[in-house]
Amino acid sequence: MTLVYEPPKSLLDVPTHYCPGCTHGVIHKLVGEVIDEFGILDKTIAVVPVGCSVLAYNYFACDVLEAAHGRAPAVATGAKRTNPEDVVFTYQGDGDLAAIGTAEIIHAAARGENLTTVFVNNCIYGMTGGQMAPTTLPGQVTETTPYGRDTKIAGYPVKVSEMIATLTGACYVERVSVDTIPHLLKAKKAIKKAFQNQMEGKGFSLVEVLSICPTNWGLSPKEAMQWLRDNMIPYYPLGVKKDNTGEVK
Repeated sequence: MTLVYEPPKSLLDVPTHYCPGCTHGVIHKLVGEVIDEFGILDKTIAVVPVGCSVLAYNYFACDVLEAAHGRAPAVATGAKRTNPEDVVFTYQGDGDLAAIGTAEIIHAAARGENLTTVFVNNCIYGMTGGQMAPTTLPGQVTETTPYGRDTKIAGYPVKVSEMIATLTGACYVERVSVDTIPHLLKAKKAIKKAFQNQMEGKGFSLVEVLSICPTNWGLSPKEAMQWLRDNMIPYYPLGVKKDNTGEVK
């Protein structure tokens, strides 16, 4: 019998806690496939903080460290510096990385730590009930902005990829999405390149992944995908923001 498809060995065969339609599972799959293709499962360390990804240690088959809210880059720095031959990545949401963890991610990138960060942006605090996040769009309705985000009061969304790309220590920054098959393929290529950069000692890489949160957005998964296309991609344009590394192999 011809084998058509096989789940990544880097992911455990267990149910997840994610809401129906959530794309965290899709992103997990892409990361797992990259780990499998590089054959680095036994030398990979994931670092996950507080947020929707807080239980990722139940899903990834590699070693996983739990960090305090926003502190994944600091924990990952320690793990990488003490185990330089290992491949260390953080998996963080926007409420974590772009709020309480802003200082951590900026200084890890500024130092040029040889790490990989997968940054999941769904414009909202997902785990804690749908409050406004630093990435919430102008006018977007959340639990704490029932009339929409008012930029006169709450300011403007933080464009993390563009901000990190200005730092000399960052070698590779790209924003991708998981709303279509072509975008999925580009997302996997970006994640693979970010891992390869680390294995080649090139420095800090960040891949921002535009994701959906149907539950907290109050939409069906199909509607949420369209909302991402209509609203998120125009505000957060996809593509490479910085690349000092060359083509992925």
